[in-house]
Amino acid sequence: MAHLLGAEGLHLEFPTRVVFDSVTLGIEEGDRIGIVGRNGDGKSSLLAMLAGRLEPDAGRVTVRGGTTIGVLDQADVLDDALTVGRAIVGDAPEHEWAGDATVRDVIDGLVSDLDWDASVADLSGGQRRRVALAKLLAGDWDIVALDEPTNHLDVEAIGWLAEHLKRRWPANQGALMVVTHDRWFLDEVCTETWEVHDRIVEPFEGGYAAYILQRVERDRMAAATEAKRQNLARKELAWLRRGAPARTSKPKFRIDAANALIADVPEIRDRIGLQSLAVSRLGKDVVDLIDAGVTFPATATAPERTVLRDVEWRIAPGERTGILGVNGAGKSTLLSLVAGTLAPTSGRVTHGKTVQVRTLTQRLDELQDVWDEPVRVVIGRLRTTYTFGTGSKAAELTPGQLLERLGFSSAQLSTPVKDLSGGQQRRLQLLLVLLDQPNVMILDEPTNDMDTDMLAAIEDLLDSWPGTLLVVSHDRYFLERVTDQQYAILGGRLRHLPGGVDEYLRLRALEQAAPKDTVTAPGSTPTAAGSALAGADRRAAEKEVSALERRMQKLAEQIDRAKHALADHDQSDYAGLGEKMKAIQEQQDEVDELELRWFELTEQLG
Repeated sequence: MAHLLGAEGLHLEFPTRVVFDSVTLGIEEGDRIGIVGRNGDGKSSLLAMLAGRLEPDAGRVTVRGGTTIGVLDQADVLDDALTVGRAIVGDAPEHEWAGDATVRDVIDGLVSDLDWDASVADLSGGQRRRVALAKLLAGDWDIVALDEPTNHLDVEAIGWLAEHLKRRWPANQGALMVVTHDRWFLDEVCTETWEVHDRIVEPFEGGYAAYILQRVERDRMAAATEAKRQNLARKELAWLRRGAPARTSKPKFRIDAANALIADVPEIRDRIGLQSLAVSRLGKDVVDLIDAGVTFPATATAPERTVLRDVEWRIAPGERTGILGVNGAGKSTLLSLVAGTLAPTSGRVTHGKTVQVRTLTQRLDELQDVWDEPVRVVIGRLRTTYTFGTGSKAAELTPGQLLERLGFSSAQLSTPVKDLSGGQQRRLQLLLVLLDQPNVMILDEPTNDMDTDMLAAIEDLLDSWPGTLLVVSHDRYFLERVTDQQYAILGGRLRHLPGGVDEYLRLRALEQAAPKDTVTAPGSTPTAAGSALAGADRRAAEKEVSALERRMQKLAEQIDRAKHALADHDQSDYAGLGEKMKAIQEQQDEVDELELRWFELTEQLG
């Protein structure tokens, strides 16, 4: 493969520390490189040096003549004076950019819902990010460098971006460098991973799953000095191997080696133990939404708007659920109903007597009262120890030990909360929510400002938390990792997704399907696709759909009763609880099969 870019002996030093020392790297045609590492270790600085945005203190970066490099910065650099269209395609006449298949694909995939003539100044942060990304991807580059491209993107947009980058260049052409904490994205797009740590850059073959395997092998060879990090990585590897077979079945992932490494690693969560403990803490009643709907009244600037309708959701003790939906679909409204901070305008919401709900918001609400205090003072007000885990795995941990697990050094305990980094503040906020000991916890975009190692540590902590967990996150890996099931808000209704995120993306694609293959013009609304069935076949399919819906409703009621019955069972009878959980799982498996058939039929019916 042809050489595109080389770096030799790079040295970068800030006033307080050395970031890189004698780093030598090369990028060739066909490389798809993911850059990972702890926050502050220099990932963005490395990308900036390689892209020519930052001069190293020593060493040099050489680029093959004629090679073009396009960069997406973390910072928002859009010109507020421009319209959406001019920000993306500049002054190019319409016939030029509209005749370019790549540009049309980018516009359709990222900004088709935006007004082409809208001012950039009037866009939200997420919309501005999509415009900046579209501007970059509309260009013709030999190397594309992306710094946290998934920030502010939803699951759907992240999926589109991954597919675009995989087909952007022919095989063995072009090159990609991407800094991101989104592990699903890394594994989907990248064929090589660079880990930035200890002033060096260490290369690994393959995407995130392969990188984790090789890092475990490296840590095993390094023995006890990396024992703690190794255990977290091995646990994550176990989930990658057991919980995501499609991802780990790629040739680049050495399955035999992975099986040997995780042979002695237990399941990531003791589901029966956690369920039993959750029932004992919550009882059989948690939160029930029955035919719940929310309609916001008309205002001087907006008409009446129905956000949720006919929502039926009986949340069980120990349930771990991820919520998906586009911006504005009603995710926050749904969670407000669960938390009790919003009353439904139709139907009803009931809360169990013992329910204690806490929400990790995207704001830093929990930290405002302690903003000027050192971390040591904040945790000094808490209890001396907390129990995490169940049975033989239960452990008594102090707040200080929990902070250490979340990446805090002893020196940082003396730092005022206001002077912590964004990621540190977010981790402290999560810890304070956890240690308030709610039995229902809502996490709203908890992965913001987190690096991959810290995300693994947080997932490990949540694995031993016994309660009902509801998560909204654009980070697909995190969502699938910490929850056992996913729901989506589609058309104002809550829908179970037996096929997980993949099913959600299929449903969204079906919603947006245009009647023809041509690209929909920016800002226009596609018409509904025609039905694939007609006549007798259509009537038969409609009849089967009705039968499936009745059976699924009956099973849902049986599962709900069975889960509530767990509260009346002897909580020390683990064998009996296990049998009941197995029966519930068998019923749920039947529901999953029925829903897949329902999805196939409704897709044909249109």
